[in-house]
Amino acid sequence: MKGSQAYFAHETSVIDPDCEIGEGTKIWHFSHIMTHCKIGKNCNIGQNVVVSPDVILGDSVKVQNNVSIYTGVICEDEVFLGPSMVFTNVTNPRSAVNRKGHYEKTLVKKGASIGANATIICGHTIGRYAFVGAGSVVTRDVPDYALIVGNPGRQKGWMSEYGHRLDFDKNGSAKCEESGENYELKNGLVKKL
Repeated sequence: MKGSQAYFAHETSVIDPDCEIGEGTKIWHFSHIMTHCKIGKNCNIGQNVVVSPDVILGDSVKVQNNVSIYTGVICEDEVFLGPSMVFTNVTNPRSAVNRKGHYEKTLVKKGASIGANATIICGHTIGRYAFVGAGSVVTRDVPDYALIVGNPGRQKGWMSEYGHRLDFDKNGSAKCEESGENYELKNGLVKKL
């Protein structure tokens, strides 16, 4: 696949056999795409990234430098993975105990952003358009549009699809300052109107 006209791969990248890589995707310096990965269209895989076997990345996923995406991770379309963030795939790793058959699944839903140096503990779902702040450690599921910060990660508010903090009024209404789109907070859940 390397050298295909459908996508770009820097000459120092390593792409194992039996990968699917979409048109318009770019894979940069010293990155390793392992066997049986599925990478969508128009993705950007930064420098020194590892994409382990059977990982699935949707369309327009941006992976910044030094990210490790381990087996069991699925990222839907338009996910942003910040520099040096990391996923895990085993909750109780031991060097002397082989747990390759016990990888846990992690799902990052459409439009979610995960900040630099964040850690996502396996077995959780990051909701649509959620925003995980830099350095945060996610230890539980994250709702759609939630803003998560800290270690362990705690919800500190809500974010719009454009990445702006939403300030809800007493009626549960908010507007994104950039897009002008309206949102509703009802029963602890946010949706775009």
